[in-house]
Amino acid sequence: MKKKVTKAIFPVAGLGTRFLPATKSVPKEIMTLVDRPLIQYAIDEARAAGIKEFIFVTSRGKSALEDYFDEAPQIEQKLRKDGKTELLETLKSTNMESGAIAYLRQHKPLGLGHAVWCARRLIANEPFAVILPDDVISAEKPCLQQMVEAYEETGGNIVAAMEVPPEKAKSYGVLDIEKDMGSMVSVKGMVEKPAPGTEPSNLAVIGRYILTPAVLQNLNKLKVGASGEIQLTDAIAAQIGSEQGVYGYRFRGQRFDCGSKAGFLQATVAFGLSRPDLRDELSQYLQEIVAHDKAAE
Repeated sequence: MKKKVTKAIFPVAGLGTRFLPATKSVPKEIMTLVDRPLIQYAIDEARAAGIKEFIFVTSRGKSALEDYFDEAPQIEQKLRKDGKTELLETLKSTNMESGAIAYLRQHKPLGLGHAVWCARRLIANEPFAVILPDDVISAEKPCLQQMVEAYEETGGNIVAAMEVPPEKAKSYGVLDIEKDMGSMVSVKGMVEKPAPGTEPSNLAVIGRYILTPAVLQNLNKLKVGASGEIQLTDAIAAQIGSEQGVYGYRFRGQRFDCGSKAGFLQATVAFGLSRPDLRDELSQYLQEIVAHDKAAE
């Protein structure tokens, strides 16, 4: 019987240099998308997938991220006094139970593989998820929940995958497909940032993973690569051909790269338009901008 996936690692040690000067004092993960920080979208997705233990791999300067999940009695008291019950419930949903959340330090920026390896003692011998908060996914059924359901069928190691234009493949890890089964593909190879024209497919890996403990054992053996980082892709690829195997999962939903300014702005517009309380005003504003631009041409 397969063990349930109840632990998730959130690698949040990055400096967020692409968002300077904002990230000089505010961790990128608590920059707000409409009215919720990026990390809240990741936490909500993990909860929907049945995650019970949340492991944050952080670095110096991330104390605001840790504080975010604490209770805020003064604000709660004020909302209660003012009768703002809906806002109070929203605020309470951001609190994390004592013991459900753990923080680990990644002292050197040695890459995603190293960040995951830092959590090895808390994972022990269980399957686990990895969520990269930069990748925000809008989906009717949350992406990680889709993947957990697929894992219950297949087991093994599963990476979220989406089709990208060939010219953009060089920015991703790309899957070499053994067998295409629709939403799932079995994988015979993974190529990190392939040179243009050499990509084995247009199926790119994005920031959701369900991994077996064997991947942590592989990370134990890895040396720092040429880029000066320990690549998670290498540790996953080492499981190809094993009994557990590696699969790509074509999730249903739209992914936004909130690690880039353009992606963050696109996500802000998309999530704003999905909100009944904001849709009409925002839609009207966007139509006015388009009309103004056309008139200026």
